Formats: sequence, C-alpha cells, structure tokens
Amino acid sequence: MSLEKAKANLDKKGFLDHVIELADSTATVAEAAEALGVEPGMIAKTMSFLQGDAPVLILTEGTAKIDNHKYKETFHVKAKMIPFDEVEEKIGHAPGGVCPFGINDGIAVYLDESLKQFTTVYPAAGNDHSAVKLTIPELEKVAGAKGWVDVCKEPEE
Repeated sequence: MSLEKAKANLDKKGFLDHVIELADSTATVAEAAEALGVEPGMIAKTMSFLQGDAPVLILTEGTAKIDNHKYKETFHVKAKMIPFDEVEEKIGHAPGGVCPFGINDGIAVYLDESLKQFTTVYPAAGNDHSAVKLTIPELEKVAGAKGWVDVCKEPEE
C-alpha cells in the first residue's frame, strides 16, 4: 500500500519514472546500497522524529548520525525518534520504507546538509524493496521540504 501511495505522489509530480523496484531488500542503508550498487552515503535515509505531538521527517545521507546538540539548536526541542511501532501510523509508511512521498498530511520534511556532498541520492519509495533515484535539485523539488537543516554529526575521518 505504501509503495502505491509513494508512486502516486511521485507520478503527480512527474517523477514516477525515477522509482526503482528491487527484488532485494532496501530496508536498511547497507541493504539498499548493496541492492542499488552505490555507496551507503548515497542512500537518503529518512528519519522520523516527534516534536511535541507533531511528526517530522529529516532526510540525511545514509551513514549520518544525528547530532543532538545541533538538533536542539535548530528545532529548540530534544531529538526524539518516533517509536518503531508508531512510525507507520504517524507517517504513513512502515520502517524500512519511510520517505517523504505520499505521507500523511501535515508532516514537516527537512533535508540535511549532509546530502549535498552527493549529486544523486536514493530515498526509499514507501516500502523495503524500493528506491527513488533523484538529483539533489530533484529531491528539493519533490520532497516538499520546508528547507535545509544541519543536524548531523561531522563525519569521522
């Protein structure tokens, strides 16, 4: 069901031909990178947070970790992940397929600066066997994001 919602949303925006459906699992960053033959950082990981009662999605590069201090500075609340068993109800997609396409109404979406190091990224498309191949400008266009944030830790050298 979630794949169909994401595909319908992308179709409406003219990006249905960017959806990739795979036999292999894309539920984790490592699985998605292997299935797509790309480096893990190119997987646009969609993280689900609660700010008060409001769900928020933040897309980061695949290997990024949230920096709690930066998150609090940016949003003025502590970073609180949505509990695993509540993600599908609050977002509209189950863990492993969470993406900004075809989500429940009223969810704020942000893109993290960590994505900008790549030309092309691959967010999920609603389930754990899908991805969407997008350039950064295309992602900006179709994600419905409120803007860019910098909430990830600096990569360790």
